[in-house]
Amino acid sequence: MSKTREVLLVGEGNFSFSAALSETAGDEVGLTATCFQSENQTFKHEGAVLNIQRLRKRGNAVLFEVDCTCLKEHEAIQHHLFDCVIFNFPHCGRKSGVKKNRILLVKFFQSALAVLKDNGEVHVTLCNGQGGTPCDSPMREWHNSWQVVAMAAEAGLILREIHPFDCEAYQGYRCTGYRSQDKGFHVDGGLTHIFARSLPHTMPEKLKMEKRIGKETVCFELPAELSNYMNRNFLGQQSHHPVKTVQEQLLRELKSVWPVCSINEDFPELVSCLPETPEACDSTLTQSEVYWIKPTDTYIFDQSENEQKDCESMDDQQSFTGSYALRPSLLLHVQEITQNEDFSPGTLHAVSGLVFQRVPISLSRSPAFHQLLLVGMFPTESHPLQCFQDCLESLLTSYSVSFEEAQIGLEQQVWMNSKMLPKFGRITSLPPSLSSALDDGSQLIAVSINLDHLATVIFGISDWRLLWSADPRFLKHFEANPLGPFSPFSLYPPSYSHDVSFWMDPEIYEELDFHAVVREASCGSVKNVALVDRFRHPHMGHASLCYRLTYQSSDRALSHSQVLGLQNQLRRLLPLRLQVTLR
Repeated sequence: MSKTREVLLVGEGNFSFSAALSETAGDEVGLTATCFQSENQTFKHEGAVLNIQRLRKRGNAVLFEVDCTCLKEHEAIQHHLFDCVIFNFPHCGRKSGVKKNRILLVKFFQSALAVLKDNGEVHVTLCNGQGGTPCDSPMREWHNSWQVVAMAAEAGLILREIHPFDCEAYQGYRCTGYRSQDKGFHVDGGLTHIFARSLPHTMPEKLKMEKRIGKETVCFELPAELSNYMNRNFLGQQSHHPVKTVQEQLLRELKSVWPVCSINEDFPELVSCLPETPEACDSTLTQSEVYWIKPTDTYIFDQSENEQKDCESMDDQQSFTGSYALRPSLLLHVQEITQNEDFSPGTLHAVSGLVFQRVPISLSRSPAFHQLLLVGMFPTESHPLQCFQDCLESLLTSYSVSFEEAQIGLEQQVWMNSKMLPKFGRITSLPPSLSSALDDGSQLIAVSINLDHLATVIFGISDWRLLWSADPRFLKHFEANPLGPFSPFSLYPPSYSHDVSFWMDPEIYEELDFHAVVREASCGSVKNVALVDRFRHPHMGHASLCYRLTYQSSDRALSHSQVLGLQNQLRRLLPLRLQVTLR
């Protein structure tokens, strides 16, 4: 009779755990219990014969001389896939050090993966302190632990859960094998680590894009570092993404104070503008923070003649040529919103979408994020700036969001700050020139908010990169509990630091270009970049820079060997993309 759940146990000693588990789990679970020793050696363990009889009586398989580091080679196992593989208190035997036991773990994880179902789990129980996670009490120094999470990452596994090992829950269980003898050892404080498969890291590629701007169609290549952010539809009608939840909650609260009209017009993510345009629309932007785009092709579709015409062949080329950029802020669309025939005073007009800004790699700022823009015209005597501040303060102060008044030129504004990211949103009074409908007694107000950052603050998401995770376990959390705090599905991901240094020409070097190459070469796995050393040659004029890169992934397994490969990939790309000489 087929079982609904198949479990493989490796490294058993006297089979007392397997026997207890078979009686606890019931008839729905089929066990295959194995040990490394021969049958004759196993029978010497106290109680082993009786435990094996208990297992076989319930229809479970018992196998001897099974090497847990090459499970796929065993003829009785190689054609089976299991829902769960369990290894309790692994050890190389005798008085072996942590390095040998780490190697054992790596080989076991890689072997277990070959006989594991796609949604299966690997359970490893270790003595207190061995695992090297904060759940150990006391926690050993990293170099003195078995580094179980990093060892599992070598097989593409992430740590999903940790539970205390309760030996009393398994009636008749008696640990054995201390220093390869039929002796017990301390299991008090032992921890069961539960691992699952992770998605692989994928190298970003340039995307060929085509965007319509007015009558003009522009073809271009999207920078590879941004490929993960396109066509994700976080704000779509069927989306359960936390960014959408935050937007809906925010608009729902604002509707209780002002009429809110959502603009359904699809503003293009590619804009045609002069270099000074972003700064004029958003004084916080600089030219270096804008993703300027060089088109690969441009053409106009002539509806009257039902044909497309290459822009380069037209006489009035100057009328549609200029600079193209990925939209750095929705504030670029304020004038379009206020000049629309549906724009009405006293109503908040809301639009949201993806914006792109070139920023250094950090845990607080992302190169692409969803921005919410609210635009409205209100009587000056009603003090709209203060009203918006009071309203948003009442909604967000419980999340440690603070508000700071400032003035830039003639613009009055209020910044929204969090502990992780200052100025992630602002309320501003815009100049009258942006609206033809503005009279002397009215004030044009715009509110812009980084929805992605607000979502990380409200739901307690420690790493903004998780918002963009392709792992279905991220969204599954919010489908089950849309308003609850986020619980990570990958616990205690290992972190690795590597340095890279090179000679560069200070006259042409642009640091944001370096960050862009790091994002691409590391597949987004670098969470922080710090300049640790700078040296200027007294005669040559060139300068040497040394950066420290911190690798860590919050949603995918990241191993030491993978990081070495990514670091080598970065070293290959740097001289090709930047005019630098590696040291």
